[in-house]
Amino acid sequence: MQIPMYQTAPVDYLVQQCLRQDARAQRALYERFSPKMYALCLRYLKESDDAQDVLLKAFTKVFEHLPRFKGEGSLEGWVRRIVVNEALMFLRKHKLRPLNVELEGAAVASVEQYSQLETDDLLRLVQALPEGYRTVFNLHAIEGYAHAEIAEQLGISEGTSKSQLSRAKELLRQRITDYDRGYRDQLG
Repeated sequence: MQIPMYQTAPVDYLVQQCLRQDARAQRALYERFSPKMYALCLRYLKESDDAQDVLLKAFTKVFEHLPRFKGEGSLEGWVRRIVVNEALMFLRKHKLRPLNVELEGAAVASVEQYSQLETDDLLRLVQALPEGYRTVFNLHAIEGYAHAEIAEQLGISEGTSKSQLSRAKELLRQRITDYDRGYRDQLG
């Protein structure tokens, strides 16, 4: 039987080899998932060094706990959950908590404004949100967590989670409107 190349090997095969402590399979699994997971880290953390640290800690846990993965659901989803939890632990460790800042006069963004945004621009706008807003926004709007789950994860009330999400959306709308004004000004 010929062993498939690690870069093109099926995930199930890589998992089997990782369970046997095969360093080449571990590297291949890391390389397969790390770009998406690094982008996920950047949605929670502003600094790329922090995101890289969280990513490495998360993958250490992935390999440590891989025997616990039962194949229920996708491996990517399981890895994603570990990465999100590690990012939240980083935020808690560094005492980065949701902020309660009132926003006034936030404008409503139109569909056309969203279409002018590039993915990188939108990522930068999300990264620029205050830590608490960004964390709740990512957990709810992107990861699909319910407010009760977010409250439990962050040690806040459900009401605080809801208000943080609302304020994050308002601030994003305002920044998208500002972005759009700058974009139109550049066009002449």
